[in-house]
Amino acid sequence: MSRIMLCGVTCAALIISAAAQAQNSYPEQEHMRPGMSEYWTPQPQIVAPGDIATASAPSDAVVLFDGRDLAAWASTRDGSDAGWKVNSDGSFTVDKRAGDICTRQAFDSFQLHIEWRIPENISGQSQARGNSGVYLQGLYEVQVLDNYAAETYVNGQAGSIYKQSPPLVNAMRKPGEWNVYDIIYTAPVFKDDGTYRYPPRVTVLHNGIVVQNNTTILGTTEYIGFPKVQPHGAGPIVLQSHGDPSEPISFRNIWLREL
Repeated sequence: MSRIMLCGVTCAALIISAAAQAQNSYPEQEHMRPGMSEYWTPQPQIVAPGDIATASAPSDAVVLFDGRDLAAWASTRDGSDAGWKVNSDGSFTVDKRAGDICTRQAFDSFQLHIEWRIPENISGQSQARGNSGVYLQGLYEVQVLDNYAAETYVNGQAGSIYKQSPPLVNAMRKPGEWNVYDIIYTAPVFKDDGTYRYPPRVTVLHNGIVVQNNTTILGTTEYIGFPKVQPHGAGPIVLQSHGDPSEPISFRNIWLREL
Protein backbone atom coordinates (compact mmCIF):
# COMPACT_ATOMS: atom_id res chain seq x y z
CA MET A 1 0.00 0.00 0.00
CA SER A 2 1.37 3.40 -0.88
CA ARG A 3 2.14 5.97 1.76
CA ILE A 4 -0.56 8.25 0.33
CA MET A 5 -3.20 5.52 0.56
CA LEU A 6 -2.15 4.65 4.17
CA CYS A 7 -2.51 8.27 5.19
CA GLY A 8 -5.96 8.41 3.65
CA VAL A 9 -7.14 5.29 5.50
CA THR A 10 -5.85 6.61 8.82
CA CYS A 11 -7.59 9.96 8.37
CA ALA A 12 -10.85 8.23 7.48
CA ALA A 13 -10.63 6.08 10.63
CA LEU A 14 -10.13 9.15 12.79
CA ILE A 15 -13.12 10.88 11.21
CA ILE A 16 -15.34 7.84 11.82
CA SER A 17 -14.16 7.60 15.48
CA ALA A 18 -14.82 11.29 16.10
CA ALA A 19 -18.28 10.99 14.59
CA ALA A 20 -19.10 8.02 16.81
CA GLN A 21 -18.03 9.92 19.91
CA ALA A 22 -20.10 12.92 18.89
CA GLN A 23 -23.17 10.69 18.75
CA ASN A 24 -22.70 9.47 22.38
CA SER A 25 -24.73 11.27 25.06
CA TYR A 26 -23.67 11.61 28.74
CA PRO A 27 -25.59 12.66 31.85
CA GLU A 28 -25.29 16.31 32.83
CA GLN A 29 -23.67 17.09 36.18
CA GLU A 30 -26.25 17.03 38.94
CA HIS A 31 -27.34 20.46 40.13
CA MET A 32 -26.04 21.38 43.59
CA ARG A 33 -28.54 21.73 46.40
CA PRO A 34 -27.85 23.56 49.70
CA GLY A 35 -28.00 20.37 51.74
CA MET A 36 -25.26 18.69 49.71
CA SER A 37 -22.60 20.84 51.45
CA GLU A 38 -24.11 20.80 54.96
CA TYR A 39 -23.52 18.41 57.84
CA TRP A 40 -25.06 18.33 61.30
CA THR A 41 -22.89 16.04 63.39
CA PRO A 42 -20.99 16.05 65.59
CA GLN A 43 -22.48 19.10 67.28
CA PRO A 44 -19.85 21.26 69.10
CA GLN A 45 -19.63 20.95 72.86
CA ILE A 46 -21.60 23.66 74.64
CA VAL A 47 -19.38 25.94 76.75
CA ALA A 48 -20.97 28.66 78.87
CA PRO A 49 -18.97 31.90 78.55
CA GLY A 50 -17.74 33.62 81.68
CA ASP A 51 -19.80 36.48 83.04
CA ILE A 52 -18.39 39.86 82.02
CA ALA A 53 -19.63 41.63 85.16
CA THR A 54 -17.93 39.19 87.54
CA ALA A 55 -15.00 38.26 85.24
CA SER A 56 -15.73 34.58 85.81
CA ALA A 57 -14.10 31.82 83.74
CA PRO A 58 -15.80 29.78 80.98
CA SER A 59 -17.49 26.60 82.14
CA ASP A 60 -14.79 24.29 80.75
CA ALA A 61 -11.80 26.26 82.06
CA VAL A 62 -9.14 25.12 84.49
CA VAL A 63 -9.30 27.87 87.11
CA LEU A 64 -5.76 28.67 88.24
CA PHE A 65 -6.62 31.58 90.52
CA ASP A 66 -10.06 32.81 91.51
CA GLY A 67 -9.08 35.24 94.26
CA ARG A 68 -9.06 32.82 97.16
CA ASP A 69 -5.77 30.92 97.36
CA LEU A 70 -2.75 29.66 95.43
CA ALA A 71 -3.56 25.97 95.80
CA ALA A 72 -3.02 25.44 92.05
CA TRP A 73 0.53 26.81 92.28
CA ALA A 74 3.83 25.67 93.76
CA SER A 75 7.36 26.97 94.22
CA THR A 76 9.68 26.15 91.31
CA ARG A 77 12.51 25.72 93.81
CA ASP A 78 11.27 22.63 95.61
CA GLY A 79 7.58 22.07 94.76
CA SER A 80 6.40 23.42 98.10
CA ASP A 81 3.42 25.75 98.44
CA ALA A 82 3.65 29.01 96.52
CA GLY A 83 4.95 31.71 98.85
CA TRP A 84 3.39 34.76 97.23
CA LYS A 85 0.89 36.96 99.06
CA VAL A 86 -2.85 36.67 98.41
CA ASN A 87 -4.54 40.04 98.89
CA SER A 88 -7.98 40.93 100.21
CA ASP A 89 -9.00 42.39 96.84
CA GLY A 90 -8.81 38.99 95.11
CA SER A 91 -5.33 39.43 93.65
CA PHE A 92 -1.90 38.13 94.64
CA THR A 93 1.48 39.85 94.65
CA VAL A 94 4.93 38.61 93.73
CA ASP A 95 7.21 37.85 96.68
CA LYS A 96 10.69 38.24 95.27
CA ARG A 97 12.26 36.38 98.18
CA ALA A 98 10.15 33.30 97.45
CA GLY A 99 11.21 32.94 93.79
CA ASP A 100 9.17 31.83 90.78
CA ILE A 101 5.94 29.88 91.05
CA CYS A 102 4.42 27.37 88.62
CA THR A 103 1.15 25.54 88.12
CA ARG A 104 1.01 22.09 89.70
CA GLN A 105 -0.64 20.87 86.50
CA ALA A 106 1.20 20.56 83.16
CA PHE A 107 -0.36 21.55 79.84
CA ASP A 108 0.15 21.20 76.09
CA SER A 109 -1.78 23.60 73.81
CA PHE A 110 -4.10 26.05 75.55
CA GLN A 111 -5.94 29.35 75.78
CA LEU A 112 -4.74 31.32 78.81
CA HIS A 113 -6.34 34.37 80.42
CA ILE A 114 -4.32 36.32 82.99
CA GLU A 115 -4.60 39.84 84.40
CA TRP A 116 -1.70 41.82 85.87
CA ARG A 117 -1.09 45.22 87.41
CA ILE A 118 2.00 47.39 87.66
CA PRO A 119 2.11 49.30 90.98
CA GLU A 120 0.95 52.90 90.68
CA ASN A 121 4.13 54.10 92.40
CA ILE A 122 6.48 52.13 90.13
CA SER A 123 10.02 53.48 89.83
CA GLY A 124 13.07 52.53 87.80
CA GLN A 125 13.96 52.48 84.13
CA SER A 126 13.99 50.05 81.20
CA GLN A 127 13.80 46.46 82.52
CA ALA A 128 13.55 47.61 86.14
CA ARG A 129 9.88 48.62 86.03
CA GLY A 130 7.71 45.81 87.41
CA ASN A 131 9.52 43.11 85.49
CA SER A 132 7.93 39.65 85.44
CA GLY A 133 6.93 37.10 82.83
CA VAL A 134 4.44 34.39 81.89
CA TYR A 135 6.32 31.26 80.81
CA LEU A 136 4.41 28.91 78.50
CA GLN A 137 5.20 25.25 79.28
CA GLY A 138 7.85 26.68 81.59
CA LEU A 139 10.15 27.51 78.66
CA TYR A 140 8.81 30.35 76.49
CA GLU A 141 8.30 33.79 78.05
CA VAL A 142 5.67 36.39 77.29
CA GLN A 143 7.17 39.48 78.90
CA VAL A 144 5.43 41.47 81.65
CA LEU A 145 6.78 45.00 82.22
CA ASP A 146 5.72 48.64 82.48
CA ASN A 147 6.08 50.32 79.10
CA TYR A 148 3.26 52.83 79.46
CA ALA A 149 5.62 55.80 79.19
CA ALA A 150 8.95 54.03 79.50
CA GLU A 151 11.15 52.57 76.79
CA THR A 152 13.36 49.48 76.71
CA TYR A 153 14.69 47.19 73.98
CA VAL A 154 11.66 46.32 71.87
CA ASN A 155 12.01 42.54 72.05
CA GLY A 156 11.97 42.88 75.83
CA GLN A 157 8.95 45.11 76.37
CA ALA A 158 5.49 44.05 77.50
CA GLY A 159 3.80 41.77 74.98
CA SER A 160 7.07 40.55 73.48
CA ILE A 161 8.19 36.97 73.21
CA TYR A 162 11.21 37.83 75.30
CA LYS A 163 14.42 38.38 73.33
CA GLN A 164 12.68 37.05 70.20
CA SER A 165 9.63 38.88 68.85
CA PRO A 166 8.60 42.46 69.76
CA PRO A 167 4.89 43.27 70.09
CA LEU A 168 3.09 44.68 67.07
CA VAL A 169 2.01 47.69 69.16
CA ASN A 170 2.38 49.05 72.69
CA ALA A 171 -1.02 48.41 74.31
CA MET A 172 -0.07 49.24 77.93
CA ARG A 173 -2.40 50.79 80.45
CA LYS A 174 -0.85 53.19 82.93
CA PRO A 175 0.56 51.94 86.26
CA GLY A 176 -2.14 51.21 88.80
CA GLU A 177 -4.58 49.90 86.18
CA TRP A 178 -5.13 46.25 85.28
CA ASN A 179 -3.69 44.81 82.06
CA VAL A 180 -5.09 41.67 80.43
CA TYR A 181 -3.32 38.97 78.42
CA ASP A 182 -5.29 36.44 76.38
CA ILE A 183 -2.79 33.93 75.02
CA ILE A 184 -3.51 31.19 72.48
CA TYR A 185 -0.59 28.77 72.46
CA THR A 186 0.11 25.76 70.22
CA ALA A 187 2.66 23.35 71.68
CA PRO A 188 5.54 22.10 69.52
CA VAL A 189 5.90 18.64 68.00
CA PHE A 190 9.39 17.14 67.83
CA LYS A 191 11.08 14.73 65.45
CA ASP A 192 13.00 11.71 66.71
CA ASP A 193 16.26 13.65 66.36
CA GLY A 194 15.02 16.37 68.75
CA THR A 195 14.42 19.08 66.15
CA TYR A 196 11.05 20.71 65.59
CA ARG A 197 8.56 19.00 63.34
CA TYR A 198 6.27 21.92 64.18
CA PRO A 199 7.64 24.77 66.33
CA PRO A 200 5.57 26.35 69.11
CA ARG A 201 3.32 29.20 68.01
CA VAL A 202 1.50 31.88 69.98
CA THR A 203 -1.08 34.61 69.55
CA VAL A 204 -1.23 37.26 72.29
CA LEU A 205 -3.96 39.84 72.85
CA HIS A 206 -2.93 42.62 75.24
CA ASN A 207 -5.95 44.52 76.54
CA GLY A 208 -7.93 43.16 73.60
CA ILE A 209 -5.33 44.22 71.00
CA VAL A 210 -3.35 41.66 68.98
CA VAL A 211 0.36 42.08 69.77
CA GLN A 212 1.55 38.63 68.60
CA ASN A 213 -0.24 37.14 65.58
CA ASN A 214 0.41 33.38 65.27
CA THR A 215 4.07 34.06 66.02
CA THR A 216 6.60 31.26 65.63
CA ILE A 217 8.59 30.78 68.83
CA LEU A 218 12.17 30.01 67.86
CA GLY A 219 13.09 28.10 71.01
CA THR A 220 13.61 28.49 74.74
CA THR A 221 13.79 31.92 76.34
CA GLU A 222 17.40 32.83 77.06
CA TYR A 223 18.60 35.96 78.86
CA ILE A 224 22.11 35.54 77.44
CA GLY A 225 22.49 34.00 74.01
CA PHE A 226 19.94 32.78 71.52
CA PRO A 227 16.93 30.41 71.67
CA LYS A 228 17.60 26.70 71.99
CA VAL A 229 15.49 23.82 70.71
CA GLN A 230 14.83 21.63 73.75
CA PRO A 231 12.56 18.57 73.29
CA HIS A 232 9.86 18.38 75.95
CA GLY A 233 6.35 17.27 76.72
CA ALA A 234 3.57 18.99 78.64
CA GLY A 235 4.76 21.77 80.94
CA PRO A 236 3.48 24.23 83.55
CA ILE A 237 2.67 27.91 83.45
CA VAL A 238 5.44 29.75 85.32
CA LEU A 239 5.16 33.26 86.78
CA GLN A 240 8.49 34.98 87.19
CA SER A 241 9.83 36.61 90.34
CA HIS A 242 12.30 38.96 88.70
CA GLY A 243 15.31 40.21 90.61
CA ASP A 244 15.00 43.89 89.70
CA PRO A 245 14.61 46.33 92.62
CA SER A 246 11.28 47.84 91.53
CA GLU A 247 8.00 47.36 93.37
CA PRO A 248 6.45 43.89 92.82
CA ILE A 249 3.46 43.45 90.52
CA SER A 250 0.17 41.68 91.15
CA PHE A 251 -1.96 39.12 89.27
CA ARG A 252 -5.62 38.08 89.34
CA ASN A 253 -8.31 36.12 87.46
CA ILE A 254 -6.22 33.38 85.86
CA TRP A 255 -7.84 30.56 83.91
CA LEU A 256 -6.87 28.20 81.11
CA ARG A 257 -8.73 26.14 78.51
CA GLU A 258 -6.89 23.13 77.12
CA LEU A 259 -7.01 22.91 73.31
